[in-house]
Amino acid sequence: EVVAEIQAAGGTAVPNFDSVASYEGAANIVKTAIDSFGRVDILCHVAGILRDRMVFNMTEAEWDAVLQVHLYGAFNMVRNAIPHMIKQGYGRIVLYSSGSGLGSSGQANYSAAKEGMVGFVRSLAKELAPYGITANAIAPAARTRMSEGLFGGLMDKPETGFDIMDPANISPLVVWLASKQSAHVTGRVFEIAG
Repeated sequence: EVVAEIQAAGGTAVPNFDSVASYEGAANIVKTAIDSFGRVDILCHVAGILRDRMVFNMTEAEWDAVLQVHLYGAFNMVRNAIPHMIKQGYGRIVLYSSGSGLGSSGQANYSAAKEGMVGFVRSLAKELAPYGITANAIAPAARTRMSEGLFGGLMDKPETGFDIMDPANISPLVVWLASKQSAHVTGRVFEIAG
């Protein structure tokens, strides 16, 4: 669906149906980008799932699934993309964390994964800066398919006025972090409402 939307708007995009949760899947995603476009300049790790449950009821499978997609997915994608970025002497990495990383009832798995990304991005920033690669994280609050129906109507679209939870409000910061103009900004975490 997203590829069709991009193409309909005049852009170029290719689909890939592998999962970031496996190292091999992430390798295939990066390979698809290299094969289609010849290089990888920007990596935005947005993939996410929820398996909400109080920790005393959470299964090991629910814990693992969330960490595999969010935290392991971030490592898998970064690890497969950075050799290409190092070779070209340029890259921008933007990981999607969450304010829930500070703790959220019923989301111990999600909170752990999202706060883990913060430490990961700060380490990446230090390791990759000498190669012309920046790494930052954003902690957006916006309406997504994943958050629909949660938070007691907070995510509902207003009938009139400014829609603070519109995910389109997040895009300008991500575009800037992915640009050459952000070369001096790395290792930061930006909290932003939609």
